[in-house]
Amino acid sequence: MKILVVTETYPPEINGVARTLAQIVEGLAGLGHELILVRPARADRATSPAPINERIMAFDVKGFPLPGYPCLQFGMPAGRLFNRLIPRCRIDIAYIATEGPLGLSALRACKRFGIASLAGMHTNFHHYSRHYGAGLIAPLLLRFLRYFHNRASGTLVPTQSMADTLRSGGFQRLHVWPRGVHAHFFDPQRRSTTLRRRWELNNEDLAVMYVGRIAAEKNIETAFDAFELIRSWHPKARFVLVGDGPLREAVRAAYPHAVLCGQKLGYELAEHYASGDIFLFPSTTETFGNVTLEAMASGLAVVAYDLAAAHELIDDGHNGLLAPAGNKAAFLAAARRCADNEPLRLQLKHHARVTALQQGWPKLIKNLEHLMLSISTQDSVDDPESPAQSAECP
Repeated sequence: MKILVVTETYPPEINGVARTLAQIVEGLAGLGHELILVRPARADRATSPAPINERIMAFDVKGFPLPGYPCLQFGMPAGRLFNRLIPRCRIDIAYIATEGPLGLSALRACKRFGIASLAGMHTNFHHYSRHYGAGLIAPLLLRFLRYFHNRASGTLVPTQSMADTLRSGGFQRLHVWPRGVHAHFFDPQRRSTTLRRRWELNNEDLAVMYVGRIAAEKNIETAFDAFELIRSWHPKARFVLVGDGPLREAVRAAYPHAVLCGQKLGYELAEHYASGDIFLFPSTTETFGNVTLEAMASGLAVVAYDLAAAHELIDDGHNGLLAPAGNKAAFLAAARRCADNEPLRLQLKHHARVTALQQGWPKLIKNLEHLMLSISTQDSVDDPESPAQSAECP
């Protein structure tokens, strides 16, 4: 297939959506498909069309900074580009990962040319707005998202619970496609005694981890409250945060004992995960929460709300601990239980790893390929006058 992928975030940006998109693009290319990737330009790379490899051609478009996250870009509409690319490259299907102006212009071009399109529900923008003083527009955001996704041939959602919620809200043609993990990379064997010493921890001491954006929508205050409860009974425990975000300096000032590691990638990230013991994930706004699965693969005991990836993957008391959504007291109690009960914690860590081993990316990419083949066959309109082109078509 010739697949158009449109996204407003992609590596080297560091977030769950960007990392998922890289798995999709590279995974589909590895199966022999050709991909046209359209994304906002970055100052650290050339803006002309450039091949990423022999099967992936990237096009950069104009963008503007996302409020609160200047390192991320909203893509500007690119109708002219899509009007040129879709017929000349004989696109079979588009995957539109983000719902900004760039994604909307791609969706309209697909409708114009009769090309099948899959949209991705990667971010709960209508929930995030409540954490940035814009809760009043949440219903308008939800209405726009429904309009956007219902114009696509289908929408990928990461969990069955999200599919049920969106379907009850009028969203149509939903397909559950979860997230995967490279369990050979996120591996307990990467645990580092040297790194733990840097955190001033012995082997017996507890490293309580948080990985993700340090931001209001992640409910990070609950994680700190849970850690303070743990520390009151385990004074040698340390709270280690991996990531960056708008609240980082406020956190540094309010919690000087916290270990702020900044953003980590690749081997360093895997090593940080594996060197922890307990993983706190108090977010209530996730569509999935890739970090939950990465923590499980790394052999951590996860404490989370019964939402998103945790709801789908964790059997409470078997491979992690769950608190009812929004019940802060239950979350804090679960965190303390995990810290206090070493036999339970060791059981959770073992079974978390076993669960993650069943969530490999290759199987998920094959499932996505089958879905794309099915939808493109049903919905696309072939134009016999369009010349066949490779992924190098400008």
